[in-house]
Amino acid sequence: MPDESEFEAAIERLLDPERFATAERVVAQAAPQLQKVLAAALAAGGWFGEPHEAETLRAATVPDPDERIAAVRALLAEEARMGMMVGVAVGWALNEEMSESVDPESVEPKGER
Repeated sequence: MPDESEFEAAIERLLDPERFATAERVVAQAAPQLQKVLAAALAAGGWFGEPHEAETLRAATVPDPDERIAAVRALLAEEARMGMMVGVAVGWALNEEMSESVDPESVEPKGER
């Protein structure tokens, strides 16, 4: 497993627009399949079950309009955070799956890409 400095270096590399654009293209091509995995992971984790439905109803029915908007915004922000965290976990797991299926002899050493 990578250490903290390796994570920081990888994140720095992702700040390069060209590198990130390549990742975006790959993800865009795989989006339909990834969306299925993400939806299944969110459902399995209970993110959109009865508690979510109850919270959605609560936020939508707050009597004060300003408080209702704040509650809906908070719910949307929490959904976005959960989606991103689960999405990253799905991406991580996909990377692990793909790494296990790659022939080590066919992979270029780091730094030679």
